[in-house]
Amino acid sequence: MSIKFLFPKTFSLAVMLFASVNLLCAQTEENPNVTESGNTIAKNPSNDIYERITIKENKKLEYVHLNERDILWEKRVWRVIDINEKRNLFFARNDQDTDTDTKSLITILLNEGKSGNIAAYQDEDFKSPILDMKNFGVRFDSMKVVDPDTYEEKDTVVRNELKPEHIKQYRLKEVWFFDEEDSKFDVRILGIAPIGELYDDKGDVRSCSPLFWVYYPDVRDVLHNSTAYNEANDANQRSWDDVFQQRLFSSYITKESNVFDRRIQDYKSGMDIFYESHTIKDTNFHFEHDLWDY
Repeated sequence: MSIKFLFPKTFSLAVMLFASVNLLCAQTEENPNVTESGNTIAKNPSNDIYERITIKENKKLEYVHLNERDILWEKRVWRVIDINEKRNLFFARNDQDTDTDTKSLITILLNEGKSGNIAAYQDEDFKSPILDMKNFGVRFDSMKVVDPDTYEEKDTVVRNELKPEHIKQYRLKEVWFFDEEDSKFDVRILGIAPIGELYDDKGDVRSCSPLFWVYYPDVRDVLHNSTAYNEANDANQRSWDDVFQQRLFSSYITKESNVFDRRIQDYKSGMDIFYESHTIKDTNFHFEHDLWDY
C-alpha cells in the first residue's frame, strides 16, 4: 500500500519541477535580462526623459520631377562651408560626446563609404569612383625620417587615418534654376566634398583639396536618417538632410559656371574675392526678383 501512495506523490513532484523549469526557460527567452537563477539583471537607464522618434518617423522630402523644357534659367555654383564660422560649429560636433545619436558629417560619410552603402568619387563630375574602399578615408603622407644608424634622411610614406578634426571645410556643388512649370526659383545640391589639408615636409599646411566627392541624391537617405546636432534646442531634432535642404548653414561662393571655368581666386585677390562672391549671390537674387511684375 505504501508503494501505491508513494508513486503518485513522486510523479506530481516531478511534473511540478518540470513545469517550473519550462516556465523559467520561457521567461528567459522572452526577457534576456533574466538569469538561470531567476534574478533580473538591471537594464542600463535611458540617457533621456522620452523616446526620440522624430528622425525615424519623418519622411524625406522628395524632389519634384523636372522637365528640360520647363527650366527657364540655370546656373551652377560652387560654395564652401567653413566649419570655423559660428553658425557652422555643429559640423565639427565631437563624436566622443555623451550624446551618441548625433554624428559629425564626415563620420557618417566615412562609415557609410567603408560599409559600401554609398559611392565615393575622385572628381566632382562623378566619373572616377574610388574602388579601394578598404583605404577609404586613409591619407598617405610622405615625410622625411632620419635613419638612426646612418643619420641619413629617407622619404617614408606614413598612413594616417582621417579624423573628424582634420576636416575644416566642405565644398558644395549645386544647381540654381527657375522652374517655369511651378514658377519657382530653387536649388539642388549635386555633390559634397570634405576639404582636407595637405602638409609639406616641415608639417606646414601646403594646400587644401577635396578628399573625395559624394553624389548628394544618392546619400540623401543616409543623411535623412542621421541626426545633426542643434545647439539652439536639444528638443528640436533635425537630420543632416534637413540642414542642407533648409540651408541651415553659412557659406560663400567660390565659383560659378563661366566660359573660362575659372574660380574667383583665379581672377580676383584679397578682399575682392569676398566682394565678387557677394556679387554673384546678389546677381542670382536679382534675376529671380526681376522675373516678377509688381
